[in-house]
Amino acid sequence: MTRIPSKSEILAWISENPTKTAKRDIAKAFGIKGAARIDLKRLLKELEEDGKLTKRRSSYRDAEELAPVAVLEVIEADADGDLFARPLEWTGEGAEPRILMMLRSSDPALGPGDRILGRLTVDKTEDHSHTARMIRRIGTNPLRILGVFRQESEGGRVLPIDKGADKQWTVAAGATGGAKDGELVEAEQAGPKGRMGLPKARIVARLGDPTAPRAVSLIAIHQHGIPDHFPDEAVAEADAAKPAGLKGRKDLRDLPLITIDPWDARDRDDACYVQPDPDPKNADGFIIWVAIADVAHYVASGSELDREARKRGNSTYFPDRVVPMLPDRLSGDLCSLHEGVERACLAVAMRIDAAGNKIDHAFHRGLMKSVASLNYQEVQDGVDGQPNDKVAPLLEPIIQPLYAAFAALMKARAQRQPLELDLPERQIVLDDAGKVSSVQFKERLDAHRLIEEFMVLANVAAAETLIAKKSPLLFRVHEEPSPEKLEALREVATAAGLVLAKGQVLKTMHLNKLLAGAEGTENDELINMATLRSMTQAYYSPDNFGHFGLALRAYAHFTSPIRRYSDLIVHRALIKAHGWGEDGLSPWDIEHLSETAQLISDTERRSMMAERDTTDRYLAAFLSDRIGAELTGRISGIAKFGVFVKLDETGADGMIPIRTLGREYFHYDAETQTLMGADTGMVIGLGQRVTVKLAEAAPVTGGLIVELITLEDRAVPRGPSKGRGKPPRRKMGSARKKAAKTARKVKRTRK
Repeated sequence: MTRIPSKSEILAWISENPTKTAKRDIAKAFGIKGAARIDLKRLLKELEEDGKLTKRRSSYRDAEELAPVAVLEVIEADADGDLFARPLEWTGEGAEPRILMMLRSSDPALGPGDRILGRLTVDKTEDHSHTARMIRRIGTNPLRILGVFRQESEGGRVLPIDKGADKQWTVAAGATGGAKDGELVEAEQAGPKGRMGLPKARIVARLGDPTAPRAVSLIAIHQHGIPDHFPDEAVAEADAAKPAGLKGRKDLRDLPLITIDPWDARDRDDACYVQPDPDPKNADGFIIWVAIADVAHYVASGSELDREARKRGNSTYFPDRVVPMLPDRLSGDLCSLHEGVERACLAVAMRIDAAGNKIDHAFHRGLMKSVASLNYQEVQDGVDGQPNDKVAPLLEPIIQPLYAAFAALMKARAQRQPLELDLPERQIVLDDAGKVSSVQFKERLDAHRLIEEFMVLANVAAAETLIAKKSPLLFRVHEEPSPEKLEALREVATAAGLVLAKGQVLKTMHLNKLLAGAEGTENDELINMATLRSMTQAYYSPDNFGHFGLALRAYAHFTSPIRRYSDLIVHRALIKAHGWGEDGLSPWDIEHLSETAQLISDTERRSMMAERDTTDRYLAAFLSDRIGAELTGRISGIAKFGVFVKLDETGADGMIPIRTLGREYFHYDAETQTLMGADTGMVIGLGQRVTVKLAEAAPVTGGLIVELITLEDRAVPRGPSKGRGKPPRRKMGSARKKAAKTARKVKRTRK
């Protein structure tokens, strides 16, 4: 009688012989013949139903093991530069296998998102379960789309959520993923676009109701590809972390450091304390202590936490949530300088004179204990004579010295003259249900400025120390404006009756003089906006090109390592430069410094765009029940297709489509950034005051459409009924000549 193997024996044999998994191979291995094959078939069927085996055509494989040949998606490289991949078809339980790519010199270069057909070999080590050699490349990660699903009789469509986007995608009946009409979905391209019809997509994730209050930030997270889920390995590392002790650290626990943050702060990574300088040679001088959470102690270079933090680059903040750079065990606990709790820190003691000039400074790796966690408003109220019970006992010994040192630093700031832009910041206030209850402009208190000045000084000290020690680091770079942008700003200033002198090396003091000249006038906001747009965007670099806006020769980010990877690199550099331990800047960090600088500059811009888009959507939702209302604002942008208006009440940006301006043709002048009516001679340019009517508000896209009612308090002429076709061919009359001359005086700075 033929012996039938047990289920465990079958599984063991398949595991040992992954290339011989057909039923006939299994039967031959165990000597099963004739009618006994029926029993074998039954056993294989039971193993399949139990999820122990997966059947593919006529072969079987262990559901917990990968097939010898599989489709893989390339993921990130590790700290050593080794490239890894993940299987696209994984049905087993537990963590998805991590596969090390064994690339040959003849293989094409691969990057994250590439898809390949690979031949796998079991090779279980600490960081991977298999190795793979590439058979062939089969494509890259398909295009992902975020949109609203609209059901149709056969499948449906995905409508875009981006402002201005009009491309739709068709979804076959079998590719809807169960999505319901009106749901927010994530889809991916399902194949190449044909010559006719819409491109095809398949639904890969259902994200719920797009109009739900808390869906707004979720849309931005998915739309901009912000990682919002920590890998299990990174979470495990964070969970295993223990509080640092005193060994190898300076004891700063008796120093009465305090933290001052927004009332809704999610993390506290900086603390400060000021004492009079006891040195008689520095009369009326101060010693300013700034202590920053020692994140490098917990996030080692090359660890899973480090890989994930570098990939994110920074935390991203939304009105209803934060996508942190580090898991909450670190960002909200071990690395947060909570009141009355011992915390590891890097601290700098900076001596300044009575005029606010830094004399010297010294860094320490210490252990501190904050005596109080305060918010900006209660600190300011205390200084203004209305201290609460918590602030009152701290006012004279701790808070007043902070303000005295701040007053000295403001003297030095006045001499240095960093750029003094005055652009109010919007704050979206949500109710308990997640809906917008109000839109406020954040108040700028001296308590805010105090902390900013202390942090700037500490950042300068970090850059100077690392330069002196010839250590690699990441600088925060802000280069001066280009000549083209300066000329554009100069023309805006001239049109406003102001002057920005030519023929000299531009300094921030010249721009501050221009801003001061506009202060309190009708051109105040226009000049501030134009000056901001003339600036280059700050970025990170291993090379020092100075910081134009702050009027500083060298600047590095040191003060926020919980939420910025750049600061973590600077911390590691300080640790290595001072010889404080083995967790300093690693050879890999140094070798990839330029790559890291580019990566985190890009992630910073990604977060800024996501935060801006979220604000736009919240504002559109807030205004959606005010359709037809008249609102005031100022023209902030001109394009061929319309006019952009920044609304006074909320700071929201609305668009006036050019088709709604009237039936006459409007000439667009790219040089002067104006629109001019062909018949009426009406000139629409930057900075003009307008009254508009709210026509549309789309919370899903964040788009606002408005109609122009008055321009500079005058009713808008609609022009003769000549249609909006090609521009009329006729000589320029005196009215149009005058309008053109006016237009040339108004020029918008290019971004």
